[in-house]
Amino acid sequence: MIPQINKKRNPLKHPDQRVGVFIDVQNMYYSAKNLFGAKVNFGNIVKEATAGRKLIRAIAYVVSTESKEEQPFFDALYNVGIETKDKPLQIFLGGEKKADWDVGLAVDAIRFSPSLDAIVLVSGDGDYIPLVDYLRSQGKQVEVMAFGGTTSGKLIDASDDFIDLSQDKAKFLIADHRHSGVPTHVAGKRYTAKRPAYPPKKV
Repeated sequence: MIPQINKKRNPLKHPDQRVGVFIDVQNMYYSAKNLFGAKVNFGNIVKEATAGRKLIRAIAYVVSTESKEEQPFFDALYNVGIETKDKPLQIFLGGEKKADWDVGLAVDAIRFSPSLDAIVLVSGDGDYIPLVDYLRSQGKQVEVMAFGGTTSGKLIDASDDFIDLSQDKAKFLIADHRHSGVPTHVAGKRYTAKRPAYPPKKV
């Protein structure tokens, strides 16, 4: 069953609220690919998440490889005001690949939470439920943005608000023939990121 957009709450959103946006790029990329055969418009997601409030931080968590083929994607995020954090893709004996930012994203959300009123988690991964529960216990408003068809129902229930990006595909998706910059070498893995060693040039 696909969750419905804003199915339960209309939390207070006012211009003085300080907002932090934390983006699980891997989860979003593969949700869009598997559900719609499309790419994600991360710039529009951040605009929607901010909703006219004070954006304090917008961070995307991604993975880098030795080839650096993902650098255009990092540049694109930078140019729309999204900070990136990456970690190298790990390749183990036998060819297994691992790229997981669950803990890193959670640590950042908790670390920055004292300076935030609202925290927007851009992911449908149920592994973040303990994080959402903790942040709400600290008096933070926690909002989740993701594609309903791949979002944990329990994550939706745990949050203060849920925005189903599937309800406005024209706004939040980019047709597959357009290059999003997200590399394909990490198929099936969570996409994570650190800040590039040197800031990309603005264009």
